[in-house]
Amino acid sequence: MTTLAQSGIEITGGVDTHKNTHTAAAVDSAGRELGWRQFPATPVGYRALLSWLRSLGTLVLVGIEGTGVYGAGLARLLAGEDVETVEIDRPDRKARRWQGKSDPVDAYAAARAALAGRRTGIPKQRDGQVEALRHLRVARRGAVQHRADLVRRIKAVVITAPDEVRTALRYLGDKDLLSVCASFRPDTGRVAEPAVAAKAALRSMARRHRDLTAEIDELDALITPLVEQAAPELLALNGVGPEVAGQLLVTAGQNPERLRSEAAFAMLCGVAPLPASSGRTHRHRLNRGGDRQANSALHRIVICRLRWDPRTKTYVERRTKEGMSKKEIMRCLKRYVARDVFNALTRTNTRAATHNHPSTAAA
Repeated sequence: MTTLAQSGIEITGGVDTHKNTHTAAAVDSAGRELGWRQFPATPVGYRALLSWLRSLGTLVLVGIEGTGVYGAGLARLLAGEDVETVEIDRPDRKARRWQGKSDPVDAYAAARAALAGRRTGIPKQRDGQVEALRHLRVARRGAVQHRADLVRRIKAVVITAPDEVRTALRYLGDKDLLSVCASFRPDTGRVAEPAVAAKAALRSMARRHRDLTAEIDELDALITPLVEQAAPELLALNGVGPEVAGQLLVTAGQNPERLRSEAAFAMLCGVAPLPASSGRTHRHRLNRGGDRQANSALHRIVICRLRWDPRTKTYVERRTKEGMSKKEIMRCLKRYVARDVFNALTRTNTRAATHNHPSTAAA
């Protein structure tokens, strides 16, 4: 009896990923269901999943939900095995209402979406400098957010503190406020008194703020060399520093060639205007989708150029005379900046690929 693997049929796999288990399903070239199985989300489980898919026929493509989260480990293994992989967007809500939801259903949906090329994209590579940079930036962003929250909490405590504490602190600037609060020496034996307790709380938060500042500086010392090595072309752009460049690198990934064009990169960053025309009305509306951190990075570039770049100033003057508002001009500038960033990322990636090519190394 001829098995499926011996028959040489081409199959497409789909994987619904979760924290502890991955559910895989397979369909043939006509979309017919061949079977599904569940595997543990471990390196051993990933290899068992791949072996099972290959046992059904000639594996040509695998669609995975969540290659950047629970499916990251499986995507790395498949890339190392030279298996073509695509990332699947979340299932269509209309189809989900019609056919229900379960792990096998989602796995089959992922397989059929990969086969048809619907809602698919090339996953980010997660085995290079950009992935290392992403890990460091996760820690830095958390520290920055916590530090900013501490300042707000300190000011909230000052507002409601007893008059003797509030009067001494209410008019201080942030730097002086943090310095004074960190130097408090409250009598812990009198902590039941509101004024003493307020000073103890303010000292604790101010010192935590100081520690977070030191932590951020340490992370910056690690991040900056990585960015300089990974994207010198990007850092050369007007208004781009290590922080902005790091975010844009993480957004594009180790393999920015996965983005079809600079228009696709602009859509990824949420700066591509969306058509909103109807009848005789022809207009575009603001794009509120995309990576909002990348959108923020492009916004900071525009702010810098508005202040320092003569070409940007000239552009703003011309557009203002044409009747455009400042918000509309900013949106246009962010779209133009996205083009510059994409070109810089592409040049950097091309040069790195040429440098690492065996023939170039031999020369």
